[in-house]
Amino acid sequence: MEKKRCSWCEKDPIYIAYHDEEWGDPVYDDDTLFEFLILETFQAGLSWITVLKKRENFRKAFDQFDYQKIAKYSQEKMETLQQDAGIIRNKLKIKAAVSNAQAFIEIQKEFGSFSKYIWRFVAGKPIVNTFKNRSEMPANTPLSDVISKDLKKRGFKFVGSTIIYAYMQATGIVNDHAHDCFRHKELS
Repeated sequence: MEKKRCSWCEKDPIYIAYHDEEWGDPVYDDDTLFEFLILETFQAGLSWITVLKKRENFRKAFDQFDYQKIAKYSQEKMETLQQDAGIIRNKLKIKAAVSNAQAFIEIQKEFGSFSKYIWRFVAGKPIVNTFKNRSEMPANTPLSDVISKDLKKRGFKFVGSTIIYAYMQATGIVNDHAHDCFRHKELS
């Protein structure tokens, strides 16, 4: 019998794999949290499938999302990235990736890890929603507003409330799988 999935991923094999294996899994690892942060910021204004299809190119171009290296990118490196057709070549987003890596490191210094910082907003446990379908799901929430505001205060760019809510969904801070999706029960 076919598994019941969230409706947004039913057609594309890349989306199905992402949905079944990653989306909504609680992430406590700083390296993965940083990768999703960068991918979500590049997604701003675009579809997530666009980013997923370029994910491997992003990994190569951005040193496997090594925030220590990215934080030290030179102007020359950023200009090289702007010429890389395998990624989203937005100058401001590339520059934001560098400043976000720097701000990420500062949060690690203050809290011991980025994971401790981000998960403290939900007392270390995912918020489990029970939406019937995607139309019930919000684009942002009061909590994503708070996190977005705090990240901006700390120097992060491209972290508006909608981007942060998508980040919360991707990293399992919130479980927004449809209530009848097989992943909802797995992650609850």
